[in-house]
Amino acid sequence: MLLKRTHTCGELKSTDAGKSVTLNGWVDIRRDLGGVIFIDLRDRYGLTQIVFSPQDNAEAHKLADSLRTEFVIGIEGVVKERDPANVNPKMITGAIEIRVHKLEIYSSADTPPFEIADDIKTGEDLRMKHRYLDLRRPQMQRNLMLRSKTCQIVRNYFDAHDFAEVETPVLMRSTPEGARDYLVPSRVNPGTFYALPQSPQTYKQILMVSGMDRYFQIVKCFRDEDLRADRQPEFTQIDVEMSFVDEESIYEMAEGMIKSVLKNTVGYDLQTPIPRMTYYQAMAKYGSDKPDLRFGLEFIDFSEIVAKSEFRVFSKTVSDGGVVIGIKVPGHGHLGRGVMDRWTTRAKDEFGANGLIYVKNNADELYSSVGKFVSEDITREMVAKADAAEGDLLLILAGAKKSVFGQLGQLRLAFAQEYGLIDTTKHALLWVTEFPLLEFDPDAGRWAAMHHPFTSPLPEDMEYMDTDPGRVRSRAYDIVMNGNEIGGGSIRIHDRKLQERMFELLGIGEEEAREKFGFLLDAFRFGAPPHGGIAFGLDRIVMLLTGSKSLRDVIAFPKNQRAQSLMDNSPDVVDPKQLDELHIMVKPGVKVSK
Repeated sequence: MLLKRTHTCGELKSTDAGKSVTLNGWVDIRRDLGGVIFIDLRDRYGLTQIVFSPQDNAEAHKLADSLRTEFVIGIEGVVKERDPANVNPKMITGAIEIRVHKLEIYSSADTPPFEIADDIKTGEDLRMKHRYLDLRRPQMQRNLMLRSKTCQIVRNYFDAHDFAEVETPVLMRSTPEGARDYLVPSRVNPGTFYALPQSPQTYKQILMVSGMDRYFQIVKCFRDEDLRADRQPEFTQIDVEMSFVDEESIYEMAEGMIKSVLKNTVGYDLQTPIPRMTYYQAMAKYGSDKPDLRFGLEFIDFSEIVAKSEFRVFSKTVSDGGVVIGIKVPGHGHLGRGVMDRWTTRAKDEFGANGLIYVKNNADELYSSVGKFVSEDITREMVAKADAAEGDLLLILAGAKKSVFGQLGQLRLAFAQEYGLIDTTKHALLWVTEFPLLEFDPDAGRWAAMHHPFTSPLPEDMEYMDTDPGRVRSRAYDIVMNGNEIGGGSIRIHDRKLQERMFELLGIGEEEAREKFGFLLDAFRFGAPPHGGIAFGLDRIVMLLTGSKSLRDVIAFPKNQRAQSLMDNSPDVVDPKQLDELHIMVKPGVKVSK
């Protein structure tokens, strides 16, 4: 018989003493103390201690003797205050217990393959195979609840700002300009395929042409690409598009949404407007287009000081058009030779640098790892340029501009992580703007869109589109949080002729453009408003808010790093009859892996 719940396992307090209540949940911990059985009953709201005693109800006490971890039960009983000495301050309900008068066992349970608790050391594959057990862990339930709350906050925010939530198709045509598409064969149109959307990009632009004016959607997207801790084959975007707007309009609306999410989920007061930095400024200061601003260590350019040094690593690098750059790490001049040798090896093997040069500005000695080759005067000039105090450490790299900024950026982040320089109590957000419109793909031998082919160039750079395409900056922007890109977008091209010109730059001929994007170009013929938008990575935002290490910890049923779901064994082979219906034949020699 079902005992209908009157309260959850996370809400009863001492003020409820004397109430008759009904709880449902899972047996978390069982303790038998001299014939009295104590059980912590768990649901997604918390834990409540329930007590089975022969004095309260002999039948319920006898039945409780069979209870084991993860049994699903319902109980009726009376709330009692605990003795002060027995209050558990670690539990929200730690001031009370339930004296049970009735017990229903809904289902028994085998011994779980791992403990249902936080901070377990169980391997991820085992957790994902038994995901239904993993999701019982309190931290996983808190993650999913915060994700749910985030979605509600987002919906309420956009509804309050007159946005329409519009669903776009999950089955669309394949336009493989970025990552690989997931293809879906059509049974009723043999030999043809749909693609699962990498983004609703073209649909939301067409919604702007339709006059829908303000659109948003919390939408599933799909990319068939190699996976990492922050990548999934299917992921969720908060997708936004607006008409008659410029960048300032997008920034204002996006900042309001993020501010609302941070405030109403983790109680963090975000200061707006969010700082801005161009792509080139971010690379020059931090060596990354998604810099973590929760700590300093901005780059210092020593090139002018060392240009005429007798040390050829410095002088030749500068004369060849490269740079000598570094960072100042306050208070770390004490690090020993062994530690610095390890960082030198890491700089070369992990970050691809030619080597690592360091200077320790200590009270008893000004030490340079290349002191035999660089004069003390030049070293002191470098220390002065860095405004280094006693006890500070300089880390210096030399190399070509196209690589050394990124190498120092990786070194900066790794050093901050290892020595606890990151203030994890705050959230640092940043707009990175004016990305290059194009990047050259040496493998394909042509230009590729850095964001996507619908991004508008900066008006003042359009004169270089034919003569120097690599110089053209775009009206694209990313929003970065704690060193992670959480969203990106742009002001779109709304002029048909400019869009056709963009396709030409990307090596997409008129016929190919017509075949792939004719529907969009045709729509532009009938009056397209200026428009722009942004897409936020919902999974990544929730990952950062919960402090999780992987996206898999904030998605209910994720895939592993091989794009597999171990719980239901997907992807899997299918019946040959299904392939026949779809007119598909598996390539001879292809091994089907289980």
